[in-house]
This record gives sequence, structure tokens and C-alpha cells, in this order.
Amino acid sequence: MNVAVGPDAGFALALPARITFGRGRVEELPGIVATLGSRVLLVTGATPERVAPVIAALRAGAEALEVVAHYGEPAVADARAAADIGRLIGADVVVAVGGGSPIDLAKAAAMLLGNGGDPLDYIEVVGHGLPITQAPVPLVAVPTTAGTGAEVTANAVLSVPEHGVKASLRHPLMIPVHALVDPDLTLGCSPEVTAAAGMDALTQCMEPYLSLRANPMTDAWARMGMIAAGHSLVTAYLDGTDRAARTDMSLCSLLGGLSLANAKLGAVHGFAGVIGGMTEAPHGAICAALLGPVCEANLARADARLIRRFAQVAACLTGVPMATPEDGLHWIEHTRAIFEIPPLSAYGLSTRNTDDVVSQSARASSMQGNPVPLSIRELAEVYLAAL
Repeated sequence: MNVAVGPDAGFALALPARITFGRGRVEELPGIVATLGSRVLLVTGATPERVAPVIAALRAGAEALEVVAHYGEPAVADARAAADIGRLIGADVVVAVGGGSPIDLAKAAAMLLGNGGDPLDYIEVVGHGLPITQAPVPLVAVPTTAGTGAEVTANAVLSVPEHGVKASLRHPLMIPVHALVDPDLTLGCSPEVTAAAGMDALTQCMEPYLSLRANPMTDAWARMGMIAAGHSLVTAYLDGTDRAARTDMSLCSLLGGLSLANAKLGAVHGFAGVIGGMTEAPHGAICAALLGPVCEANLARADARLIRRFAQVAACLTGVPMATPEDGLHWIEHTRAIFEIPPLSAYGLSTRNTDDVVSQSARASSMQGNPVPLSIRELAEVYLAAL
């Protein structure tokens, strides 16, 4: 049987040195950190009291520990400040305990501690684009949401307010050395966060599966992630105490991160990066609004192979082996309606933004993985449908 996918069956994988997954595994964190260093820069979300026992356990075993609590998506200035704190204590290990934003901030700080300089030295287009040549300070990433998969990816997204954009620091060296995923840490997520993060996790399984750069390994991860989301995403939203559903969604997020890191994304994230820089909309909500329209645009241009792939996505989501691509589209839109995720117009966007959004999105790196090339006109139709 020939399992090759895409024009070239060869592939290479970028992975963390170690992944630890399971309920209650956060208790292993102090021991993991102790093998890497004793002077700890700890980056958390805005409410570090949510993980107070984790912080206390780390502090008990550390020679020095400083906590950086951050709210919202990180900016260049936040990465600069976090790295400065790390330098003050001579940090030899960085720990991130939080959602995708704290993990991205920790990645950027760890890279700066290892390479020196300023974030803008390494950011492309709006920065100097210098290469990252030195290993970052070792980073252990512990997600408390099930969404971004940032614990296993090679990039950190930072906003650059003076340019009105989001930009990435990116290098395989930036992948955390250890990803510790404990689904119990997501039990405190609100229904709104669960919905938005879950739609992001699902999108990050779907887009790599449909990507031009898919390979047999990412296919296996993405399929398992989509099955987990199809089975448990709505349940986790309706009953946040359901530990089995939380475990499924943490697995979906982890597998989505592994998939996107090794097979690229697509037009949903091509748009999402641009729109995220223009609005305060949650990243997952942007993905949810765009996922259906992007799938419809891709299906309109699909060849037989892509149609089969869309049918396989639908089977994963619905649990029906003979599901059609249209069944998958219905599942996506029905789930978005359950979550009451609004269209993009709710975040201040309108038809007046069409040319700006589309022109920037067309140049986004994520577009390189989209399964079919979409014209400017087709991208405009996607955007208008998501409004």
C-alpha cells in the first residue's frame, strides 16, 4: 500500500526532546526543572493564583525564582522586559505555565537569554531579521488551556504596536525542551475560553491534514486530534468538569501543535494573524469565524484527492465513516452556533477593511500550506463571508 501524500513523500520532523502527558503529571514539574537548572524565570498568565501550588513547589526547589505574570497577547516590549528580569537573576531555565500567550512570551524570553539582543533584532520584515544561532535557555512549557499547542511549536508570536502587526520569532531551537501537558490544569477554563481555544486546536489539526505539506506522521496526529475534538469539544464546553472531555481536548491541542509545526497551516491562519493584529478578537474566535468560509473556498477548487481528504475530516468530526465534505461543513457551523461565536464584524471589522486584510493575508506565511491557491477575489469572498 502506498501511503505517500503530497508531491514528495519525504519529510523531516521538529519535536521537543520530551513530552509528558496525563492527568496529575504536573506534580513531576519540580523534578523536571531541577534537571535543567536552579535559577528559574517563571512566566504565567494574569492570574498566577490559579497555579499557586505549582509556583510554591518550584520555589521550594529553586535557588532563585522570579514570576512574570502577563495578561493578553505579548508584545515586543513584554519580551524585552521578561528577558531583562531573567538576566537579573541569571536564569538558567525558563518555565511557562499558562495559555498560548505566556508560552510564547517565555519562548521569546528564553531565546533572548540565549542569544542576547532585542526582539526586533530577530523579527523579519518590521525588524532586522537576524538569524537565531544559539540555543535558548532551556524551556519547560506547561499549558493551562487546550488551544494553541504552543508547548511543541517553534515560534513565538509578538505584537509590534508601532507597526500595527503581529510577527513571529521562529527557529527549531525555540521548541521547548520539555512539554508537560496535564489536562486537569484546564478545568478552570471558562466556557468561552474552552470554545475559542478548542476551535483553534481543531483548526490546527484540520489545516495540516489538508496542507500541501502533510506527511504520514502529521496525518496520524491530525486525525487523532480531529477525532478527539469531534467527540469531546462540545462536551468540554457544556460541562467543564468532564475530565475525559478535557483530556481529549488537551490531546487535540498537543497533536495540533505537533501537526502545524511539521506540515504548515493554511488560509485560516493566514487571515487570523493579520486580523489579530488589527483587533482585540480572541485568536480562536477568529479561526472559528473563518474556518467554514475557508473550507468552502478550498472545496470549490478541490481535486479528487482533496475531496477525499475533506471527507476524511468529516468522518473524524461526525463519527460517521461515510460522511461527506458537506457533513463536515455542517458540523463546523453547527458547533460555532452552539458556542455563539460571533462573526468578524462583532470585533469592529467591516467591508472597508477588505482590501487591507486580504492584501496582507495573501502574503502571510501560513498561506503557503493552503491546499489550493486562492486568488485575491476568492480571499475577499472568504473575508466577506466571515464578516
